[in-house]
Amino acid sequence: MAKIGIPHSLFYYYHYPLWKTFFEILGVTVITSPPTNRLIINKGLNLAVDEACFPIKVYFGHVEELCKEDIDYIFLPRMVSIEKKGYICPKFMGLPNMIKAALPNLPPVIDITIDLSKTDKKLKSDVIKIGQLFTDDNKLIKRALVAATNEFYLCRSLTKQGYSMSEAIKVWAGEEVNFSKANDLTICLLGHGYSLYDEAISLNVINKLRNLGVRVVLPEYLERKKVEEYAATVPKRVFWTLGRKMVGSALYSEKNPEIDGIIYLACFGCGPDSLIGEIIERKVKEKPFMLLTIDEHTGEGGFMTRIEAFCDMLKRRREIIYEGNFSTYG
Repeated sequence: MAKIGIPHSLFYYYHYPLWKTFFEILGVTVITSPPTNRLIINKGLNLAVDEACFPIKVYFGHVEELCKEDIDYIFLPRMVSIEKKGYICPKFMGLPNMIKAALPNLPPVIDITIDLSKTDKKLKSDVIKIGQLFTDDNKLIKRALVAATNEFYLCRSLTKQGYSMSEAIKVWAGEEVNFSKANDLTICLLGHGYSLYDEAISLNVINKLRNLGVRVVLPEYLERKKVEEYAATVPKRVFWTLGRKMVGSALYSEKNPEIDGIIYLACFGCGPDSLIGEIIERKVKEKPFMLLTIDEHTGEGGFMTRIEAFCDMLKRRREIIYEGNFSTYG
């Protein structure tokens, strides 16, 4: 039985259920690297170029970790676009080449190009070619793709119950996930999923907020149609898919009376993040907004202090608003 390795990083947090289902239906064993830890981070920092953003550097570490496993292939998709007229960061396009240059002794690489900017016909034919590496049954490959797509949407639906994408993947895989559902405050937490849902990269910001009694609203929880409508109010269309999603989510959350504040988690060295954070900061006027910038040098103490201060400010603000609406006659 063939074995294929999938790094536990980047678009793992979006597409892992899809690819795991697809390969397993074809009789392939899927092996992933462990969740990000300090060892993996250090490996990535040593391998990647200095100009790469933090999540890209971490990805290098995951690939090297997978190379320790007894695998026949390693899956490194070349991400270009996941929707029409929208694109992913340019670093993702060249990532397979960067990995091959840094790690010359890789197992055979499957670097399928995912480009849905115009049509999905090329992608479907490429997926069939990948399937033919493991079986000659084209009907089985097509059934595997349909089943994989269904599992992808099933996993995404779990986010409507308050799970993050990483938690949804665990629930989808049969694990039990529990978290505090206290709602003293409600904060919309934004950021690229491959930063936000990686606990090591994000310094576990989601659970830190939950432990402070915050109900965390994540981008996948918001109504997609509304997010797109608000994103369209920006004069020039944001052509980065994830960036446009963040802008729309922030503007939508600003008008949602249930949300007390907005936090955007950005990675230092990320070009799109620097621009999107600036757009959100200028556009959001009615709700408190905080930009958190992280990289491999970010200290947990200062990070936690800023989060606690932001939550304290939101609580005081709510009390002031409540008192301001109280009748002067008692």
